[in-house]
Amino acid sequence: MQPPGSNQRRSGLLRSNRLWRDRPVLAWAFYDWANSAFSLLVVTAFVPLMLGGFWNDGAASPLTTFRLGVANGIASAVVVLLAPLLGAMTDRAGRRKPWLAAFTALGVLATAGLAAVGPGGWSLAMACFVLGSIGFFAANSLYDALLIDVSAPASYDRVSALGYALGYLGSALLFVLSIAMLVQPERFGFASAVASIRFSFLIVAVWWAVFTLPLLFWVSEKSAEHAPASGGLRAGFRQLYSTVQAVRGQPELLRFLIAYWLYIDGVYTIIKMAVDYGLSQGLSSTDVTGAIMLTNFIGFPAAIGFGMLGQRLGARRGIYLALVIYIVATTAAVFLKTAADFYVLAITIGLVQGGVQSLSRSLYARLIPADSRGEYFGFYNMMGKFSSIVGPVLAGTAALLSGSQRIGILSILLLFAAGLWLLSRVRLPAEAETAGPGA
Repeated sequence: MQPPGSNQRRSGLLRSNRLWRDRPVLAWAFYDWANSAFSLLVVTAFVPLMLGGFWNDGAASPLTTFRLGVANGIASAVVVLLAPLLGAMTDRAGRRKPWLAAFTALGVLATAGLAAVGPGGWSLAMACFVLGSIGFFAANSLYDALLIDVSAPASYDRVSALGYALGYLGSALLFVLSIAMLVQPERFGFASAVASIRFSFLIVAVWWAVFTLPLLFWVSEKSAEHAPASGGLRAGFRQLYSTVQAVRGQPELLRFLIAYWLYIDGVYTIIKMAVDYGLSQGLSSTDVTGAIMLTNFIGFPAAIGFGMLGQRLGARRGIYLALVIYIVATTAAVFLKTAADFYVLAITIGLVQGGVQSLSRSLYARLIPADSRGEYFGFYNMMGKFSSIVGPVLAGTAALLSGSQRIGILSILLLFAAGLWLLSRVRLPAEAETAGPGA
């Protein structure tokens, strides 16, 4: 499963080959190729596998679920606090690449550190995981902002799609290699599956570092009026306060954002906790990772199809459909018994994962002032990051208190149901209710 919001921008890939001959564009796009490996291999697949096995100190599976949930929550909370301030500071200073390089280095070193964690070392592993996640998300926000430095407005969509497409391709290729090593470690010279996973952490770290270099060497930032970065702290707080006040003055927009925060939190929690849950139900690592890979292959074309469905039904009705499917799938997960059941759930999630993200974004675009879209979408993206906090902690805590991962996964229904209900209470303008392009 890929980090959230990815499928929409990857559709509509290049209609011209000119971008492939533009070195700054390629250098920028290959950063997505570089860091998407962390999202898929580390966050989604191998950290949950190792936490429930090699790094486990003998704790019961509900406790390992709690630990993973808390680690994800801590990383997301730090990024939520950091992102607007970091954005304001780099805007003010006119330099993003040095900060991107610094946070990438943090992520790379933390990922390599995971390979060195020994048996039972869950606490050190979670520390590395949190630091790696902070590096990933902080650097990615700066990478997004560099789009304006490599492309003219008329090419934003195609250049952005190129980056996301390379991210899908790169992470998928590396994931296939890592799964091959996991399934048959002896063919690759490893003594065990655990040894192959530890080596995969090193591969991800090197991959991330090497494919960041083109951006650092070949992407030039546009000249800007430089001001001391320290003043950006105050500017960041002022900007965030101003946006919050503006949103508070628009009750329907505020209601939508709260609804979005609730249900997208459920979506992200499913992504982050799926491997841990599958393992807790006795499934093999091969079946669990195979299902995750299947979800990614299905997600891209399904998102395109869901976008077409949204044009026919309207964005809100499309979101309703996706959330109902999520509720059914989450409930069905409680009764999961076999690998075949898990594969069916993976297919189901793959069908709606990208759709709910893309339709939420298009509906939001219809609710915000046309002359302030940059400011409002910045707040929307921050809400998306903030939504990664509550769900994992909720699922982990429910599993710990009840002693059952099934109760933990069932708790996510609260987020989907509350988000669905609140979305139904949003009074949309007439043009947002009707189906059509961009709906």
